[in-house]
Amino acid sequence: MEDVDPATVLGPHDANLRQLEDAYPAATIAARGNVLRVSGTLNEYHEIRNIVNELVGIAQRTGVVSERDIRTVLSIRKTAKPPRPAAKSAEIPAAADGSLPLITTPEESGVIVYTHGGGAVRAKTANQRKIVESHAKNDIVFAIGPAGTGKTYTAVALAVKALKERQIKRIVLCRPAVEAGESLGFLPGDLKDKIDPYLRPLYDALEEMIDHDRLEIHLNKNIIEIVPLAYMRGRTLNNAFVILDEAQNATTTQMKMFLTRLGINSKAIITGDVTQTDLPKKTSSGLVEIPRILGKIKGIDFVYLDQSDVVRHKLIRDIIEAYDKYEEGLR
Repeated sequence: MEDVDPATVLGPHDANLRQLEDAYPAATIAARGNVLRVSGTLNEYHEIRNIVNELVGIAQRTGVVSERDIRTVLSIRKTAKPPRPAAKSAEIPAAADGSLPLITTPEESGVIVYTHGGGAVRAKTANQRKIVESHAKNDIVFAIGPAGTGKTYTAVALAVKALKERQIKRIVLCRPAVEAGESLGFLPGDLKDKIDPYLRPLYDALEEMIDHDRLEIHLNKNIIEIVPLAYMRGRTLNNAFVILDEAQNATTTQMKMFLTRLGINSKAIITGDVTQTDLPKKTSSGLVEIPRILGKIKGIDFVYLDQSDVVRHKLIRDIIEAYDKYEEGLR
């Protein structure tokens, strides 16, 4: 690889890689340095490997790989006879001619999606797996549990997977902008500056799974939209994956408003922790009441997480248990 810059093969801002992803939407392709990680069938893996090797050859001969080059190679390869599946290979080392190496884990068990750095995002606990399984069977899923249980992260991973596989056309992520002790009017900056801190956890999850340039494009084109819950009023969301995070801070009226935004070919995951409501006193949480209202409707499911699902710092589980015991003592 000493005589071939991976950036030349992958194109400016990974443009050639994006064409590969478009040509093989069922496969997941992630670049890290001079390594590509490919998840998909063995046939897809071998086709992608051969295409990349041809692009490396072009780069060696001409010093550049144009969009026309990759369109030509894709056209030839997509019409060629598929290779016979070979035995699974954990790694293919760089060849003497400088071929771009690939690491593959075909149909890797439990992987939801790959981060832009090549890491696998998978459900790590039994109840996180229930979220994944429930999402496959239902259009609306409520994931309810304490902090640190991976509710939001799992939901965002499923949304990114659906977008990459073109199951939906857009992702809409929202949270209630509850003031939690501070008045928005007294916070510095314009409205965006005041609201962004409430939405930051959603940006954090997305930035792990989609590279910066790609994410900026999606945000600018509203393919991915991150908005306060109040901005959902009056909308109908078709062909969308919608996530309501921190739903314990949505009132009953807001919850109804959110759920009725769902349009054709859309899915929703609602996450929250009923023990951490920041709503004013005497204001009911829509998340607390929702199981009694919608619990028997087909196509809506509830997944409950607990301390055993905590995937943050090892002390988080102990903190949650200590608070549970303290609060029980106050009753």
